[in-house]
Amino acid sequence: MRREGLLDAAEELLSDQGSSALTLAAVAERAGCSKGGLLYHFSSKEALIKGMVERLIEEFDELVAAQGHDTYTKNYLAATFAAVRSGRIRRWAVVTGASGNPYLLAPLREAMARWHREGLDGEPDPAAAQIVRLACEGLWDVVSHDPGLYDDSRYAELERRLLDLLSE
Repeated sequence: MRREGLLDAAEELLSDQGSSALTLAAVAERAGCSKGGLLYHFSSKEALIKGMVERLIEEFDELVAAQGHDTYTKNYLAATFAAVRSGRIRRWAVVTGASGNPYLLAPLREAMARWHREGLDGEPDPAAAQIVRLACEGLWDVVSHDPGLYDDSRYAELERRLLDLLSE
């Protein structure tokens, strides 16, 4: 069993049954491997949660880097809407909800601080850039609790309005 498959199985289990169902045995069963196979990659439940958090950060960093805009904030905005539209945002709610341990979420807090500081010096209007980034955080939170709240046309309108704010 590959590490990514185990992380996928853990996220699916969390999404389907909640954090109380997240046990190493349940993840191994969901992934179709032995508990020993799971332990080869993740020595504990905490290591598994840490792996999910680290993957979230890495995937979002890659998504931001893949955008082709002229400022970090525009890339961040485009990456946020790409994550929301693809359903990846559900992963954030699931994983962060799994951990009541602040230590396990420390990498996410550090990444958030980095994402909110990155490239502000190069922004034409740093205050507008911060407002847009904070709006993205609000969208993540709202959509993670109600994924069906907005349709594609509403997402497009929100994204356009936030881009307009950066262009003013």
